[in-house]
Amino acid sequence: MNSMSSCGFLNMATTGDFDPLNATIPATKVEITVSCRNLLDRDTFSKSDPICVLYTQGIGNKEWRESGRTEVIDNTLNPDFVRKFILDYFFEERQNIRFDLYDVDSKSSNLSKHDFLGQAFCSLGEVVGSQGSRMEKNLGGIPGKKCGKIIVKAEELSNCRESVMMQFCGNKLDKKDFFGKSDPFLVFYRSNEDGTTIKVEVYDWDRDGSHDFIGEFSTSYRELSRGQSQFNVYEVINPKKKDKKKKYLNSGTVTLLSFLVDTEVTFLDYIKGGTQINFTVAIDFTASNGNPAQPTSLHYMSPYQLNAYAMALKAVGEIIQDYDSDKMFPALGFGAKLPPDGRISHEFALNGNPQNPYCNGIDGVMEAYYQSLKSVQLYGPTNFSPVINHVARYAASVKDGSQYFVLLIITDGVISDMAQTKESIVNAACLPMSIIIVGVGPAEFDAMIELDGDEVRISSRGRYAERDIVQFVPFRDYIDRTGNHILSMARLAKDVLAEIPDQFLSYMRTRGIKPSPAPPPYTPPGHPLQTQI
Repeated sequence: MNSMSSCGFLNMATTGDFDPLNATIPATKVEITVSCRNLLDRDTFSKSDPICVLYTQGIGNKEWRESGRTEVIDNTLNPDFVRKFILDYFFEERQNIRFDLYDVDSKSSNLSKHDFLGQAFCSLGEVVGSQGSRMEKNLGGIPGKKCGKIIVKAEELSNCRESVMMQFCGNKLDKKDFFGKSDPFLVFYRSNEDGTTIKVEVYDWDRDGSHDFIGEFSTSYRELSRGQSQFNVYEVINPKKKDKKKKYLNSGTVTLLSFLVDTEVTFLDYIKGGTQINFTVAIDFTASNGNPAQPTSLHYMSPYQLNAYAMALKAVGEIIQDYDSDKMFPALGFGAKLPPDGRISHEFALNGNPQNPYCNGIDGVMEAYYQSLKSVQLYGPTNFSPVINHVARYAASVKDGSQYFVLLIITDGVISDMAQTKESIVNAACLPMSIIIVGVGPAEFDAMIELDGDEVRISSRGRYAERDIVQFVPFRDYIDRTGNHILSMARLAKDVLAEIPDQFLSYMRTRGIKPSPAPPPYTPPGHPLQTQI
């Protein structure tokens, strides 16, 4: 008797000829719903007839392009628009959007023929990152007038998010190996688009790839979904044997043991459920950066343009700040001598307040960075582990999925405490945190590439990191020869942030943390809930 328990993983959305190498990951699509309250009244005898127009902004040229229009709702200052906007969402990009409201006075599609009622600007990340992915903003754009407010809600459009895990066992499968028993496995084919018929082939595995065909059977998703039952015992038939042998019954049977449907959760499910992303910055103040007073220094403060440190900080920070509700960011420095006594610190607050290293917004971080450059003395050595351990202490105290930590280290890449840093990263890999390293300047970044762990998973004293949490990019790869810093910094941010959602999900999934339910939808006062009769 030859028993087989092969775990067959069948996802109805991805079986068949799926080539993971050439498949592009479809962008997450987000549906935007718009309501307004207390719009301006532009009509003499009745209320305004509002329409909302959505614009998206190009990253490089900053041009606004019309993306869509809602329907017109007659005679109201508090419209709840029904027609929704659908946008591709990318965590790693700053996607600026603009809502313009008009009072429609005629059938003309030319907006200049209608009365302007006000506008609001935001980023898609701001909407998604708001509590319950619901954002309120005051409308502006008409000097001296209160234009009311806009309420924007974002809802992720889910493709097929259900995956199914099934377990099968085989009985009395034909023995194909001369010595020993068969090593059977199953191959699933979806034979038509709606997934009604599923063909399953049974093979005996051979090391050289010449797997032997044992037989096949057909079933359907509906049949399998009944789970373990007498209907889900399948005779495995080898058509050639059946044709040749009169007394052929079957080549064994395959029985379904379990059928479990799992709904895949996404990064946005957690954000909508209130998970906060806490962003911390750590800046390299070691002497190898060069004297900040000299134009050759990586920390040079030119009155005309941002230095590499400030550019990298701004590019990454402006995107991440949308996912942090209080917009207060701890900003640290390492490798400097501090006033008044010149002690060396590898973990000092840029704002000079060790009890409260938080800065208000990315602009506050930039300001604290400039102030530090004026007061500290660049020194050394370059130790990363203290700032990594600093963030890890916070991450270790909230492992319930309500917070995730991202540490941005900007450095010239000459590291002195490689062994300790590896140990810190291996320890941090089991905490809710990710580390981004941006290398500035002309150095060889071999050590940083090793920390990145894409080629070889990082290890310390024989322990391997549980997951990959470090993403490194060299700043020089993004310097645009034409001087278009906006586009090149958008590319830098995209590359360093692209891995964060997957790193975030790998932590939540391995810990079995599910997203919190989104807060209940807000009902504006004066709009009673409609009772379903």
